[in-house]
Amino acid sequence: MRHMRLTDWQKLPVSLTELCIDTTLRCGQSFRWRKSEEGEWSCSLNGRVLSLRQDQECLHYRAIFPAAAESLGAANTPLTPPPSVASTSFEPVLQDDEGTTALVKHYFNLAPNLTDLYEQWSSADANFKKKAPKFTGVRILRQDAWEALVGFICSSNNNIARISQMVEKLCIHYGPYLGDFDSKPYYDFPAPQALTGKEVEQHLRELGFGYRAKYLYQTALMVAGKEDDWLDNLRNPESPLLGQLAKSAGDMPEGGREGYRKAHEELLALQGVGPKVADCVCLMGLGWGEAVPVDTHVWQIAQRDYKFGKGKHSSLTKATYDAVGNKFRSLWGKEAGWAHSVLFTADLRAFSERLVAKIEVKEEFQDVKAELEGAAAEVETVVKSESAEQKRVKREFQEERSIVKIEEVVVKKRGGRQPGKRRRKA
Repeated sequence: MRHMRLTDWQKLPVSLTELCIDTTLRCGQSFRWRKSEEGEWSCSLNGRVLSLRQDQECLHYRAIFPAAAESLGAANTPLTPPPSVASTSFEPVLQDDEGTTALVKHYFNLAPNLTDLYEQWSSADANFKKKAPKFTGVRILRQDAWEALVGFICSSNNNIARISQMVEKLCIHYGPYLGDFDSKPYYDFPAPQALTGKEVEQHLRELGFGYRAKYLYQTALMVAGKEDDWLDNLRNPESPLLGQLAKSAGDMPEGGREGYRKAHEELLALQGVGPKVADCVCLMGLGWGEAVPVDTHVWQIAQRDYKFGKGKHSSLTKATYDAVGNKFRSLWGKEAGWAHSVLFTADLRAFSERLVAKIEVKEEFQDVKAELEGAAAEVETVVKSESAEQKRVKREFQEERSIVKIEEVVVKKRGGRQPGKRRRKA
């Protein structure tokens, strides 16, 4: 039996305008959080299972740890829990003795005042001022850089549900088992070395990763072959690892700071990493706030709201990609990627329709007055059509939602008295 230590619930005073976990954990940054039917979010982080709830005034959190003697590294942890440890017992721990409070504050990047940032971005951009108020509390997470890299390699031509499934499979088959919580097994994220075995690529293909299997395997080999802290050395020093002191990253020129440009260039050398994936990792894994990932969705926002799409910027080329990033950096400064993510989140619903055709025709025949009996009567036929339009824009980390649009058309025709009502479905 796997023995776990369960902390009591703790709370941090933070308003929904400063952090909304229902939005932040669903907007395509991280792919491992699960939400229960009771509204509790859970994820394995830093050797523990972290659980979260939120109300109007506080973020509530608790941690579930493996017993100290059972805390194993990825190298010597079974790929799946043997039957002898498949069940779990819990021992209460009343105090936060393992730095969970510091982890929560760090992971959710709670130091910046988000209300002030929204006001700053709104004053610089009328479009942001119009769209953002309904989507407050969106924060850029401080994720593990390796996890962000793997997640966004999986995001290529994919949607958020499938990305989450892939990342979960990686953890189940290659990550260290922590224990069961709410009848679900939890695994920490696998290290690069765990994905370097000769059988990994084929196994990932069998698990449904497709062409991404090759990218993940080759990238794991490349990262594992570098010094242990290679990825973390690409971090923004203003957004350091947990427990480290922040340092200045220098002034911000048009194309971003030197450290950001260096990180972006080095990431491009990895398999399965193009400009957008590199920018996602820079922004959400390495703390470079000026990184602006530009995909088809963001390109459409740039066309619609920022006058791109004409002349030399008529299509999404490398030059246009850079121009969109520079435009947003000129508006929002060194946190341009954060502001851009708020707009992306605000716009998700408008670009995720997937409508299913359904047409219902209902003919209503009205009785005519007695004195008009035998004469031609005017009858209304009401046709309700639930449209069969399909309007999808590819976004690698996007949830699909269904929207039904109902149109009513009234057709008048002449006819005699008809008994009752008749329905026809097509």
